[in-house]
Amino acid sequence: MKFTRATTFAIASVLLLAAQPAFAHHMMGGKLPQTFAQGLLSGLGHPVIGLDHLAAILGAGIIAALLGRGFAPVLAFTTAMIAGVGLHLAKANIPAAELLVGLSTALIGLAVVMRGRLGVLPIAGLFALTGVFHGYALGESIVGAETTPLGAYLAGLLVIQTAIAAGAFLGTKLLSAKADALAPLAVRVAGAAIVLVGGVAAATAVGVIG
Repeated sequence: MKFTRATTFAIASVLLLAAQPAFAHHMMGGKLPQTFAQGLLSGLGHPVIGLDHLAAILGAGIIAALLGRGFAPVLAFTTAMIAGVGLHLAKANIPAAELLVGLSTALIGLAVVMRGRLGVLPIAGLFALTGVFHGYALGESIVGAETTPLGAYLAGLLVIQTAIAAGAFLGTKLLSAKADALAPLAVRVAGAAIVLVGGVAAATAVGVIG
């Protein structure tokens, strides 16, 4: 069987999002980072080992490519995530944060399935809310840290999110440029996988899935 680029993209997306994280939902095993290196590693690793966070970041990159407005929407998304971390550090309360993380991830996936046809303003609002919800959840692992590991954590978080989203952005751009007949299907498969990840996260948050 000959695999086209679109087929390969779709299969890779499904396998990536279906994979179980190798660690607990914390790079430091539940311990608070104490040094610059620990803070940086925690920031770099947290969005990767959290499947719902990874799915949302990939979806943001794909949607940005579909919108054709450059990389700015991704930067807005990652900035909103950092703002969400700030809210957690400021002891703001977002009720049912994990549920909102799952639901917003599913909405990102739905926007991918629709190939960004929701429009720029609705997508901007979705990115802002999703970024804040995810950042708020990610902030849990750094609450109480000293200034040095905290700064390193935020730097690592920003770098890894931007890098992952950039990969999804460029991959989608390259796929679309090939004018492969299966390209739209590949994007929808990736979107459906993100919806599934978000749905499972939301169901887990409310106790439907143990």
